[in-house]
Order: sequence, then C-alpha cells, then structure tokens
Amino acid sequence: MAIFRISGTKLGGVKELRFESYFDKEKKLQNLTETNLDTLFGLEFVSTEFNLETFWLDTLAFNPVTKSFVIIEYKKVENFTLMDQGQTYLNLILDHKADILLEYMEKTGKTLKKNDVDWSQTRVMFIGPKFNTYQKRALSPNLPFELWEVAIYEGGLIEYDEITPVGAERRAEKKPSILTGTAAKEIKTYTLEDHLTKATEEIKDLFQKTREQILLLDPQIKEKAVSWYIGYQLKGYNIVTLQIYSADKLMLNLSVEHPFDPEKRLKPAPKSWQGWSKIPLSRFELRREEDIPYIMKIIKQSYEFRKK
Repeated sequence: MAIFRISGTKLGGVKELRFESYFDKEKKLQNLTETNLDTLFGLEFVSTEFNLETFWLDTLAFNPVTKSFVIIEYKKVENFTLMDQGQTYLNLILDHKADILLEYMEKTGKTLKKNDVDWSQTRVMFIGPKFNTYQKRALSPNLPFELWEVAIYEGGLIEYDEITPVGAERRAEKKPSILTGTAAKEIKTYTLEDHLTKATEEIKDLFQKTREQILLLDPQIKEKAVSWYIGYQLKGYNIVTLQIYSADKLMLNLSVEHPFDPEKRLKPAPKSWQGWSKIPLSRFELRREEDIPYIMKIIKQSYEFRKK
C-alpha cells in the first residue's frame, strides 16, 4: 500500500528507508516490538531470549483473548527455513508446559494454571523486513504460523504488514497439517467452515449477512478463525468476534468504551472472557436479520476506535 503525506490539497510521497539504516541489528526490532506488543498485536509480553533445551526463543508472549502462548522470532535475512524452525518451537512449548507456566508467573506476577491455557492455539510469528517467495508459498491457513513484514519510512513511520497465506480464500479445501511431533497431536487450526457446520441454516444465513457487512467496513479487516470464535481484526486487534454459541444462537462480542446503545441491548460478557483489556467486553445475541443495522452501528464504533 502506497503511503502519502498531505500538504494542502496535494499528496507527497513518503520515502521508504533501508531497513538496515534503522534496524542495523535484529535486537533493535525485537526491543521496539516487545515494548509495543499490546499496541501492535494485543499481546502480553512475558519474556525475552527465553531458553528451552538448547534453543533461545526471541520473544515469549501471551494472547489473553485466545488464552494461548505466542512465540515471536525476528529475521533480517530471507534464507531461513520457516517450517522447520516453526515446528521446533511449537514442540518445545508443548513439551515444556510447566516451564512456560513458571516463566509466565515469575515474569508477570500473575497466576496461570495449565488448564487455563488453550495449548492447541499456540502460535509462532516471524517478523522481518522481507520474506521470499518460497516462505510465503509455504504459509498456509491450516498452519499455526504468521509472517509479518516491517517497513520503515521517513518521518519516523513504521508499518507491520501481515502476509496473507496463499489460498486463504479457499479455506474450505482444508489440507492435512504437515506438523510433526507433539504439535501434530495438540495444535489445531480452524476455518470458517469448522464453525458453520455447528449452525442451523437460519444461523448460517444470519452469520453470512453480518460477516459481509463487517468486511465491507474496510478491506484491511482480516478474518481469523480460532477455537471458539471468528475474529475480525484491524491492526492485530479484534473489532468484533462472531461466535456460534450453539446451533441456534449467534453471539457477537466486542469492546467499545461508552457505546451508543440506546436500547441497552449489549450485555457484559462473562468475566472469564474479558482478557486484560481496560475496556470491558460486551456481547450481543443476534436473533434476526432486522437486528443487523443496530449492531452494525456499534461495530462501527469499535472499528473507528481501532482505526485510530
């Protein structure tokens, strides 16, 4: 996406700088990202350079929404094997759950039990200036890996851009995972279809009509399915999640500070869903098509907040 600077009625180009001119060492990118994990991805920082066996994980983070751990690796070069490294780190986390929990509690001062974590949603993120064609082609919707490219621009501007997996639009064609070891047994990925199979035809129709309205808000909104909801994200944050609560019940969950809700139809979400956001999570049961315009006004408030 081209970035411009407004000058009166004119647009001026913003020069992209050489990545190495700002991040001459991977550690600089790591420090900046770790300091802003919440702002960038809605993640909680746990530890840096965390050692397991003979491996050092660049960043260990926790996703308070999915209740799962995230490993982040930073790369300045293109010649690394994405799949091998990603699978190794996933297996390390799953084979050392007690060590991970201990590290979390020691570094954050919070209590976290083994059963409080959804280990099946453990993910690996790779962040760097550029990924080659082979790495991008290896990325798949049914693998628990993410690629984020970072670009630096004059004027102190920085962009984190997530690479969309090739074939993401064909999520129905769910292929067997190539994961090995413990990860092959425990890690799970989900698609839109996994959730829709649980719903009645009426709920499927209601879901699709709501989904279409949400995606029309902004082409940059990303749709991500996890274990218990489908999230619609902007800049790494969910603006709203759609949850097929049961075959005949569709719930929407979102965080809006002072929502315009004249009919008082938003209800507080269960405490266990709240994560650690300062803005309370609310939910809305969508029962009929006539409710969509009402809830979309509230979703737009969430979208405008995340767009800032």
